[in-house]
Amino acid sequence: MTTTTSPTTATMVPPHNLEAERSVLGAVLLTPVWLNTIALDVGLTGEDFYRPWHGQVFTAMCTLAEAGEPIDHLTVAEVMRGRGQLGDDLEPTAVEQLLSWVPTAAHGVQYAQIVRDHAQLRRLLAATYEIQAMVAEPGDSVAELIDAAEQQIFKLRGDALKASRRRLEDAVDEEIDRLQQAASDGREIPGLETGIPQLDRLLGGLQDGRLYVVAARPSMGKSLFSLQIARHVARSQVGSVLFASLEMSDAETAQRHLAAESGVNPDRIHLGQVVGTDWPALLQAAAGTVGMPLHLIDDSDLSLSKLRAQARQLAVRDGGLRLVVVDYLQLMRVERPTGSRVEDVSEFSRGLKRLARELRCPVLAVSQLSRAVEQRPDKRPLLSDLRESGQIEADADCVLMLYREDYYDPDSERQGEMDIIVRKNRQGGLGQITCARDEHLRFAVSDHGHPTAHRGRPDTLTVGGGGWNGGHGAAR
Repeated sequence: MTTTTSPTTATMVPPHNLEAERSVLGAVLLTPVWLNTIALDVGLTGEDFYRPWHGQVFTAMCTLAEAGEPIDHLTVAEVMRGRGQLGDDLEPTAVEQLLSWVPTAAHGVQYAQIVRDHAQLRRLLAATYEIQAMVAEPGDSVAELIDAAEQQIFKLRGDALKASRRRLEDAVDEEIDRLQQAASDGREIPGLETGIPQLDRLLGGLQDGRLYVVAARPSMGKSLFSLQIARHVARSQVGSVLFASLEMSDAETAQRHLAAESGVNPDRIHLGQVVGTDWPALLQAAAGTVGMPLHLIDDSDLSLSKLRAQARQLAVRDGGLRLVVVDYLQLMRVERPTGSRVEDVSEFSRGLKRLARELRCPVLAVSQLSRAVEQRPDKRPLLSDLRESGQIEADADCVLMLYREDYYDPDSERQGEMDIIVRKNRQGGLGQITCARDEHLRFAVSDHGHPTAHRGRPDTLTVGGGGWNGGHGAAR
């Protein structure tokens, strides 16, 4: 395909501000303590400077700071001379001349932000050129081109989404700051609360960048369990929650929410047979959803690229994206089939893990278990039962498996109880929590039978949104 470049594009000078570049360098020479704020808070790097020599000066300053050496025009020039960056046309006095460009050293951060903003504009311009080139010579499908273009732009949103190399010292300092903040806030766990304190203490909550898998056989209650967590996070945390269901429609999700919050019989809600005394509770439950940042995707044809697009849109809004829930993994649409179901499901798993890392929020994926569990005398699920792919086990940071004895034995003494079994937990211990459901699609942590492993006897807790087969509709 033949392409043309407009005269405007061909002759346009990329955005830059040489005065701001010289001023920020001069500000550091005058007041070296500004460097930490400029490099860490603003995120300025040598690559952000339009003039390469200015970037080399800034990099030399950072080298001196990391070595604990003083920063002035002589030490900076010496570092640059050692790197062959000072020639006949760039005498050491050129570094000293930067001092004369500074209106006031007190505005060093503002100068750095100007330089950083212009660098982002240049990157945005470069991204648009790359997108034009991809469109001009398309080798992928339209959906893949859109996803690639979207990813190019999304990477420019900020440093939080840009991969970087860090020293262990910096990571440890950040972790100490987090611990101090958690202590001052009075929080018991570092991650998002699920609404089940015993599970939160075992997992440390749902933590950013991690993939959580909830797995069970059909009708165990995994969809309602994941919906309960999504509802709790949306109600009690700052930021948005994305709940993508390939099984339940928006109407089914709304019915389960109303039943759990109002206490109205779920059958009457499902059949539209509510009575006059039900209305106050129903309207109060409906009012509770006003402003709740829980976003639903009702799409039985959901693909990874569609999910990423929706998640990225929410991530850049006020408050950001706090949690993504996918129900369920094996139902996602394959955009480019490999001919192997195992490979296709593995790609879903890897894609969700990448999404958690990219957006720096937890992703909770519901997964089916294989029929192998039905062929054993002990029906309690194992990691090897994850359906169609061992990659799910490898990618997941944590695997929660749901088990109900009365699912297999209708005469069991444990009617209505469900075990939440933590089979894998990269950042903590393994264990089990037993819950009992009520008639309104809610469940409470059981006060008998199977206490949480290594955590003592759990207290009773009522939380909304859980349920399964047995009297009030099928749970998935």
